[in-house]
Amino acid sequence: MMNFDNILRIAYLGPEASFPEIAKDYFCEKYNIKAYPTSMPSVRQVMEYVKENPGTLGVVPVENSIVGTVRETLDNLMLDENSNIQILSEVIIPIHYCLLARTTEFYSITGIIANQQALGQCNDFIKQEMPRNMNIVEATNPSEAARSLQNYNLTYASIGSKKIAEVYNLNVLKESINDDKTNRTNFILIGNIETDPTGHDKTTVMFTTEDRPGALIEILNIFYENNINLSYISSQVSKNNDNKYIFVVSFDGHIKEEHINNTVSQVKDKAEYFKIIGSYEK
Repeated sequence: MMNFDNILRIAYLGPEASFPEIAKDYFCEKYNIKAYPTSMPSVRQVMEYVKENPGTLGVVPVENSIVGTVRETLDNLMLDENSNIQILSEVIIPIHYCLLARTTEFYSITGIIANQQALGQCNDFIKQEMPRNMNIVEATNPSEAARSLQNYNLTYASIGSKKIAEVYNLNVLKESINDDKTNRTNFILIGNIETDPTGHDKTTVMFTTEDRPGALIEILNIFYENNINLSYISSQVSKNNDNKYIFVVSFDGHIKEEHINNTVSQVKDKAEYFKIIGSYEK
């Protein structure tokens, strides 16, 4: 079990009552983290804050089931070569939007306040269950939309999470109004803390290969030959070189296990660039 006794702060991608804050609450409860929460406006600022302030953890999104990999998170993990910041844990949070209001009367709603992303993800609900002449007011994020309800009459509702309803004392008129009910985001806890094997772990690494035929296959074969299961693999163009691809691979096991450590050493010898970005409980 990781020791979080000396953790003073935990930063997360804001705003207040966002899904990253829900992930932050999960990590704090699971690991009994007693730290002062601080919201940040961008992933980069969260990660820089963790790097520059000892005794600090961070919570950022790494992948969404609809939009895919969060490029900003992976870029910052990759570029931060001189730091011991790594992934400590992960959680998958279902993304469920709700219709929120100060009233309890669903059929009295004639207007919606929401940010563009929420409107797009709840398009079917708005078209099928709300009035055709619905007045739509755009906000920058769900928290702002909830706050803005105070400036409108009781016929206006906002789109947000149950967490937002709790924070702003609103009623949940309809749950799970987003079109894709399988929408979910994988959030990670990051920090400069050593992890130990739990028996149910995964390791995530980043690497680049030589620019020649078969270079990637040679590396993937190392995992196969060592009977290690790959659970995730993706690629993206390097920010430093448009002709170079960075591969992100997750596999079963912890770096402190001998056969995992030996396998990683073999992969590192074949790769041009290599970095372990975390060994942590699944």
